[in-house]
Amino acid sequence: MPNKISVLFTRFLKWRYKNISNKTFTQLMSVLVGFLAGLAAVTLKNTTYFIESFLQKGIVFSNYQLYFITPIVGLTLVYLYVKYFHKEKIEHAISSILFSLSRKKGIINAKNIILPLVTAPLTVGFGGSVGLLGPAVASGAAISSNVSRILHINAKTRSLLIACASAGAISSIFQSPIAAIIFAVEVFSLDLTMLSMLPLLLASISGVLTSYFFLGDESLFNFSINEHFEVKDTFFYIVLGVGTAIASIYFTKMYFGILHFFDRFKSPKYKLLVGGLAIGIMLYFIPPLYGEGFGFINNLLKGDHLSALGKTPFDNYTSNIWIVIALLFGITIFKAVAMTTTFAAGGAGGIFIPTMVMGSALGNVVAKVINNLGLGLNVNESNFTLIGMAGLIAGVLHAPLTAIFLIAEITGGYELFVPLMITSSISYLLTKNVMNHTIYTRELANQGALLTHNKDETVLGLMELDNIIEKDFITIKQDISLGEMVHMAVSKSTRNIFPVVNDDNFLVGIVTLDDIREFMFDTSMYDKVMVESFMHSAPELIFHESDSMQEVMLKFQNSSAWNLPVIKNGKYLGFISKSKLLTAYRRKLINFTKEDAN
Repeated sequence: MPNKISVLFTRFLKWRYKNISNKTFTQLMSVLVGFLAGLAAVTLKNTTYFIESFLQKGIVFSNYQLYFITPIVGLTLVYLYVKYFHKEKIEHAISSILFSLSRKKGIINAKNIILPLVTAPLTVGFGGSVGLLGPAVASGAAISSNVSRILHINAKTRSLLIACASAGAISSIFQSPIAAIIFAVEVFSLDLTMLSMLPLLLASISGVLTSYFFLGDESLFNFSINEHFEVKDTFFYIVLGVGTAIASIYFTKMYFGILHFFDRFKSPKYKLLVGGLAIGIMLYFIPPLYGEGFGFINNLLKGDHLSALGKTPFDNYTSNIWIVIALLFGITIFKAVAMTTTFAAGGAGGIFIPTMVMGSALGNVVAKVINNLGLGLNVNESNFTLIGMAGLIAGVLHAPLTAIFLIAEITGGYELFVPLMITSSISYLLTKNVMNHTIYTRELANQGALLTHNKDETVLGLMELDNIIEKDFITIKQDISLGEMVHMAVSKSTRNIFPVVNDDNFLVGIVTLDDIREFMFDTSMYDKVMVESFMHSAPELIFHESDSMQEVMLKFQNSSAWNLPVIKNGKYLGFISKSKLLTAYRRKLINFTKEDAN
């Protein structure tokens, strides 16, 4: 039976190559992966909401108000699943996809299809303060990668289809097909040509139709704009832009700071225990930090800040508007803390929706402060809530266009387009000036594995160091004589550089033919002069584990050398020549340009 299936599949592939062009097949595949990614997103949402509903109807939300202990239960279940079933460390969803695109030719392990569908609902459903968008994108991308491999789709098209799956997942969750396309372009650094535009559009439509089919016209935000933009409020939107920029920088620094703090705990069990207790304490004092936070946003949009805050130890004081403002500002501060602690403790989720929650709280705070200063000023709090979300998305993710179109689409209108542009652009520009990279991209940039809209940087990011290392250099020891070097190395080598290593293969220096040329033909010097007298340091060293291709290029540029030694784990590995590096770069650039043209 398996052989028969294999034969039929081979016939299908042959028929496809003969009858369907690559462009048409890519478009058909974009519809398929958009549907499958949308299906994964719907499954993720429904599973999570089932868990939340089950907990709300049980003892957790009884008069005992024990909800703050549930995150540690969810984190424990995630830990057990990862340890006994997945058996690999959970990686950040978007960052791992970007890494697979730059370093693995878009190949993603099939196990990553199921992993987010199990771990994210357990994390979020039990109260972990993270979002579902990242896991939905991760599952969709893994589906797209593995379907593409089965159908023998090339690496360039596979990368495009992974972006299509991401657009399908986002479109399904937010029912915002335009923002989904823009997200794929901004975050995955796609060139917006007709080659990529049409598949992204088809995948986005397929994803949103999947959502409509399974969930009806149910939307995340039940809100329609009732007050339009007024020019007199422009200054306040500028202030909000500055505020969201500061909050974005805080959000990013807090993320890396907390992860660094948890690195001191070597055992996942200790991370789980400390993180779970910390989340529980935060939830006890600030209940809106529980789960994703869409209910919190909807209540703010309706103007019901008391319902948004929920039952807290400060209920007796919420008649004072400044106490309410302080509590909302506390959510702005602690959402980033709770989210990152959830990740650090072993939870699975995304940062996109927590960013929206934090932005909505900050926007509402700014509006409330303006309205209660006693200066006779009045702004629409719901509008500021929406625009605060856009400001945080633009700043934290460096995705201003996604922020603008997402908020415009989910509110069903474009009346706030001007203030959205004002706040988002200011937030993005200020944040970008302080932080070159986002939570998604910082570690990848440090590894030289980040794809960007800069074609030169992208080509360098796609190159692999191992492919250009040359290992046919004859090594010598520093304690041998010139005569031994001539007979053992120079006479047998086609190279003019000789790495000098010790018994442990550590590089101690190099000798070139120029260094010994004036003595090489004087046989009387053969036994009198030792290699160590000619040996000198290399102009630069290339470190295999840490140097990116951009750094390698820079070392050649700064040293003016034509050959540089490569060190791996402290030991000599080989050399990279400038000519081979530039040839490999040129070849990769030509291939990359051809693929774009096709």
